[in-house]
Amino acid sequence: MEEELIRKLKSIVGEDWVVSSKDSVAGYLYDETPPPLRPKACEDVVVVKPGNAEQVSEILKIANEHRIPVFPRGGGTGLAGAAVPTEKGIILSMERMNEITVDVENLIAEAGAGATLKDLIDAADKAGLSFPLHPGDEGAQIGGLIACNAGGARAVKTGVMRNYVKGIEVVLPTGEIIKLGGKLLKNNLGYDLMHLIIGSEGTLGVITKAWIRLQPRELASATIIIPFEEREKALAFVPKIFQEGVLPLAIEYVERNLVQKVADKLGLTWPCSSAEYQLMIILSESSEEALLSVSEKLLELCEKLGALEPVIAQTRKEQEEVLKIRSEIYSTLKPNMVDILDTTVPPANMVKLIETVNEIESEFNVYIPTYGHAGDGNLHLHLMKWDGWTEEKYDEVRARIYRKAVELGGTITGEHGVGCVRRKYLEQFLDAKSLSLMKEIKKIFDPNNILNPGKVLP
Repeated sequence: MEEELIRKLKSIVGEDWVVSSKDSVAGYLYDETPPPLRPKACEDVVVVKPGNAEQVSEILKIANEHRIPVFPRGGGTGLAGAAVPTEKGIILSMERMNEITVDVENLIAEAGAGATLKDLIDAADKAGLSFPLHPGDEGAQIGGLIACNAGGARAVKTGVMRNYVKGIEVVLPTGEIIKLGGKLLKNNLGYDLMHLIIGSEGTLGVITKAWIRLQPRELASATIIIPFEEREKALAFVPKIFQEGVLPLAIEYVERNLVQKVADKLGLTWPCSSAEYQLMIILSESSEEALLSVSEKLLELCEKLGALEPVIAQTRKEQEEVLKIRSEIYSTLKPNMVDILDTTVPPANMVKLIETVNEIESEFNVYIPTYGHAGDGNLHLHLMKWDGWTEEKYDEVRARIYRKAVELGGTITGEHGVGCVRRKYLEQFLDAKSLSLMKEIKKIFDPNNILNPGKVLP
């Protein structure tokens, strides 16, 4: 990086908040994308840590004037390479902008983009409220969660980030600061630009602040693990839950060999060992009476549809251990993983998708570990390191799974996003007109293509 540029950046944010040494920059180059899949980072970058939207604005004005790429970065927990700096430029780290205040009367949190998910959960709890989503790693930052429209296990009941963001402050690539929405529950004034920014993966603007809806706490919860003898039976059970009028906080599909491996690693115990294929169902209600009523409905359904004996975790400690084991599956698989797919189909079509997975496993004599958010049809299919396999072979398997998902009315990514790693598939699985509109929108927001170039659009 040219010394003159670094001097200008230091004049904006202060001497201590511009980092350019190789060792100091190293921790900002990659996210959680599996190493065989993630793009190679350009190391000729400078990390800048602004403290407010005005400083972000000044940085982007300079970058836009000199055509310097800018890569917004949150907590680095993404799985599609969206935060990886693939060109010489500026990494814009939002970590200093981490303030949170809670408006209890309006049930709204005002959060800086650099505040973490844990910060938000704790602030809501301290105010006697709750942030009901849990869209991934608690070290993820609010700006990144919004930019990637994060989902997570609880989306089946709570929705995704888009459903809780009521307003955002955004700095455009050309330097203008705009506020979209706010503490309002209704706002019908013109095109909804806020929802265009949400999920744009840092390509249209830099989110600096957000107004996020909170809820009263739900006071009673239980986790029920239901075992099945076959994958297909487990997944076919999911739509029946909704038809029964039960709306759990989460419905996760897991396989016993995976959760047992994680439990052994963590020194914990997975409470159900009676079958290989299992649903982990989390119930959350406003009272013990409501929880009991919903639990009884679910257990009656198990008996009616021939599931094996359910296991109930009722104490907070038991529930936390089960959730901890489920949360660590990805970390356990990652060292031997090539890719984690997050195809999403209508929940009732998951069985048909799994039939294709079963066919691939049999045809190629491989095991594709599968788990994920069965309640919203968002399964995570893992392509592991298989002896003798080439990138072409992995591409063949990906394409078959993607084609089947789209054929079933689904999509190739339900929550991880496009980033770098899914870009090459957009022209294949997105119609030409939609893609053309997206490219035109990018040009309007970012005429010089400085903001997170090389991401999302092919």
